[in-house]
Amino acid sequence: MFINNFNPVAFQLFSIEIRWYSLAYIFGLIYGWMYCKRILIKDQNIKNLFDDYIAYLIIGIIIGGRLGYVFIYNPVYFLNNIHEIPMLWNGGMSFHGGVIGIIFATILFCKKNDQEFFYFLDLVAVTAPMGIFLGRIANFINSELYGRETDMFWSVKFIQIDNLSRHPSQIYEAIFEGIILLFILNIFYKKFSQKTGVISSLFIILYSMFRFFIEFTRAPDPHLGLIAFNFSLGQIVSILFMCAGLVLLYTRNDIKKK
Repeated sequence: MFINNFNPVAFQLFSIEIRWYSLAYIFGLIYGWMYCKRILIKDQNIKNLFDDYIAYLIIGIIIGGRLGYVFIYNPVYFLNNIHEIPMLWNGGMSFHGGVIGIIFATILFCKKNDQEFFYFLDLVAVTAPMGIFLGRIANFINSELYGRETDMFWSVKFIQIDNLSRHPSQIYEAIFEGIILLFILNIFYKKFSQKTGVISSLFIILYSMFRFFIEFTRAPDPHLGLIAFNFSLGQIVSILFMCAGLVLLYTRNDIKKK
């Protein structure tokens, strides 16, 4: 068993606290930016545009992630405390909301610059797992999104939460939604890079599948608990996203055949 008592603050710069979660976002974006420009993008014009696209992504992730958490996971509370919605430092970001934010940001960027929507979305999909990996490691350090109780020998005691031995569900997600998904998508990208939209759909399908099964080890949100069929809200949303990914995969393949 491992005892988790990490400090969520990585370091302090004068009076400003720099947290591990913030660093996860920063380094995830830097990785995606560098990998796309140096490895994936061959067209110089698109390389020049990509810097602007990163700015759109940052805004989409922040707004989408926060609003996703507000409206999917805790709408009643925030309707009664609207002034807390912009308070990102109080926590509460939704991955699925972030995905929706990225989609809208990409639509706006591509319409403005007359670019193909799915080409840019595929670039995000093939690099996003690294950001997910770093984010889940930050969740582990922060003692948040922790797992359900277990007696497995690799269990973790999050002493800032309670004295129970729990699944390190954040590490499970970091491995499957991060490392393994990154490996799979990079293999498929080499094969399907010309079929835009395929990688995006595979990302949604595989992430949702991994998330669905790992949620069985993750403690549900205290204010929500388990919902229908003893599924968590995260599992229900993952099912919806997986269905959307399957529809997208079918339509993109069908378009290419025509």
